[in-house]
Amino acid sequence: MRKPFNDEKQRSSILSIALWACAAYFALPLVWLFISSTKDTGDLFATFGLWFGSTFHLFQNIGDVLSYQDGIFVRWTVNTAFYAGVSAVGAALVATAAGYAFAKYQFPGSRAVISVILGAIMIPSTALAIPTYLLFSSAQLTNTPLAIILPSLVSPFGVFLMMVYASSAVPKELIESGRIDGAGEFQIFWRVALRLLGPGIVTVFLFALVHTWNNYLLPLIMFSDGRLYPITVGLALWQSQGASGGYSEDLFSVVITGSFISVLPLIIAFLYLQRYWQTGLATGGLKG
Repeated sequence: MRKPFNDEKQRSSILSIALWACAAYFALPLVWLFISSTKDTGDLFATFGLWFGSTFHLFQNIGDVLSYQDGIFVRWTVNTAFYAGVSAVGAALVATAAGYAFAKYQFPGSRAVISVILGAIMIPSTALAIPTYLLFSSAQLTNTPLAIILPSLVSPFGVFLMMVYASSAVPKELIESGRIDGAGEFQIFWRVALRLLGPGIVTVFLFALVHTWNNYLLPLIMFSDGRLYPITVGLALWQSQGASGGYSEDLFSVVITGSFISVLPLIIAFLYLQRYWQTGLATGGLKG
């Protein structure tokens, strides 16, 4: 009689170990990045990567990052926040509206469009970088923020995710009730469905935010003006300068500390927005 209980306990222990192993796998690079950001250049190459150096240089390294090349890193950070923020908001709205429409309405050609969206998910973004550049170059939109924002507004995965989420999160009875009360389709979507789709919207927003924030290839080929660079391209430029020996070895510490600073906004966004996931799960539990 006790054997099933023991088997369940054993499976639970195995799952716990696996989850802790996954957490350590994903957290280890962040720990290394933080520890490396606290070292000067000498300690960076002379000490073990997962242990602190002889002195704590974090704040000095941050000052070096913010002041290097007349504070261009601040400009890159503002650029990245602008590109990622506008793109994430736009992608979340487009994906929510499209996903809701595909989930709740039947119209000619809807299945074909859904198949195209599923196929688009399989295409890597790197394969579209050159065609996108040629298209924007012909429209004379290269070297402008729109060259990054417009391609980021379309998220096939976000549309598919919202379609799946909306099919179960928004009951058809609620839509019919709104129609009986005289509300239009857009009014039902804006005032009723949008509130129920909150956790899905936050998920798409975070995916789009991370994708645009970490985007490297598209800004690299779209921008020729260094003042328009995002953090990814700017840090890669510094890293190549340090590797070529054209600048002092202190540039390695600047690049590592800059990388650590660039990760912080994403961590803050995840920690702040996770409450909307928890709220959505609690609401679903109450409805059940």
